Amino acid sequence: MTAVLVVLAALWGAAAGALVPRAAYRFSVSPEEPWREHCPGGHPVRGWLGRARCAECADARPTADTTAVVRRASGYGPRTALVSFVTALLCAGIAAATDTRPEVAVWLLLAPVGVLLTVVDLRVRRLPDILTLPSAAATLALLGLVSLVPEHTGHWSSAALGTLALGAGYYLLWRINPGGMGFGDVKLALLAGAVLGWYGWGTVLLGTLTGFVLGALYGWTLVLLRRADRKTAIPFGPFLIAGVYGGLLIGAYAA
Repeated sequence: MTAVLVVLAALWGAAAGALVPRAAYRFSVSPEEPWREHCPGGHPVRGWLGRARCAECADARPTADTTAVVRRASGYGPRTALVSFVTALLCAGIAAATDTRPEVAVWLLLAPVGVLLTVVDLRVRRLPDILTLPSAAATLALLGLVSLVPEHTGHWSSAALGTLALGAGYYLLWRINPGGMGFGDVKLALLAGAVLGWYGWGTVLLGTLTGFVLGALYGWTLVLLRRADRKTAIPFGPFLIAGVYGGLLIGAYAA
């Protein structure tokens, strides 16, 4: 049964990941700017889900002056194949660790959201509120329903407390050093706390520590390569999310 579930989860991840690039392109703007409504070639972007590719640009006949613009606009977002593969791999890992326990449905629904947030933060160092806050609320609500289903292995109370604890902890870090952490990370911590807290405080500590270690390693690697200095700001969201999934996989497997 586990092998079948892993295959189905991978197929779900591949399909869901293929829908991420267009949303990632539209969300990848500075906080003061509206969501993108046009491709780099100026054509309207229709809808939020699907490939980030403009058919009108692809069909256009480039001239010597417009070749680069048309090429960039015809495929203007993250590569669909790469995003789909990463999401499929993540979902397969989640299914293998969680098995048939009911909370696996929540984790699989969240996987493409985590990938989307990672792509956006890497591109523009932003974690949109429209993604982080509703996801945290929806996760707590769904886990509340899962807690009513037999054979679940987590605890909704610890998920709720994890949300409060990580949210408060990241808020304190942001107040102490606003330049070292964005307020979007504080809001993302609410979601992280709900996910990690489901499997207990050990998982919360493991996932949180993993995120900080990965972020520190990345920052120091950039410094050693002389591509940044100690004051250079880096997007922390991807490392926070990586820590969440690291803790989740270990917590689910050990539960």
